[in-house]
Amino acid sequence: MTIFSKISKAATIFSVIIGISFTALAQEKNEHTDLIERFERKLKFKIISVADSSVPGLLQINTDTGIFYASENGEYFLSARIYKVGDQIVDETGEALKKYRLAGVQQFKDSMIEFKADKEKYVVSVFTDATCGFCRKLHNEMDVLNDLGITVQYLAFPRAGINSSVYSNTVSIWCAEDPQEAMNKAKAGRRIASASCANEVTAQYNFGKAIGVNGTPNIILPDGSIINGYQPAKDLIETLKSVAKS
Repeated sequence: MTIFSKISKAATIFSVIIGISFTALAQEKNEHTDLIERFERKLKFKIISVADSSVPGLLQINTDTGIFYASENGEYFLSARIYKVGDQIVDETGEALKKYRLAGVQQFKDSMIEFKADKEKYVVSVFTDATCGFCRKLHNEMDVLNDLGITVQYLAFPRAGINSSVYSNTVSIWCAEDPQEAMNKAKAGRRIASASCANEVTAQYNFGKAIGVNGTPNIILPDGSIINGYQPAKDLIETLKSVAKS
């Protein structure tokens, strides 16, 4: 079995996320076949792509569980952050993750459940689970968020995993005739009708895991930075203003 044929559906989506065509991805994997096979076999995760990092001699390894680094000869594998020290200190790993997140959001733009502000100033993408208490707290502020000009677009992240009742409930929300209304009901603790359809709930969940989401809510800001957890509307608007100025 070739490396390319081993890539899961989620990895296929992520290969699009990082802007690599199937042809280019195949060529890249051929170039680093031995390294990829060795790491996938020993470390038990899927490698989506391998690219040069900003540090000479160090490769950036994009995986289904995040970004790592390796020596070109494959002898060393690093879980680390890279900082460039110049006139300013730049978090190179953080910048790479920002791009990774924003590309992923773009990939799912047509399958998110959106609560749009009439006078939109900012858009945030939120990994959510309808059973999560703090997700419900954030949702209860939707009118305030929208009045402040904040559009909220939801990505699915059933915390119990894809073989759970929470997952099935999440699919029912995304497949409902009116997903917004289904989300409102679910976040209010009300029962929603079971539904199924072609959906990207699993793909969204896997994308969340790939960028390090392990809880909800998880808020991706317009610059690709992230807020791990709930933030009140009045604080979120100030955060967004600050991000827009930077």
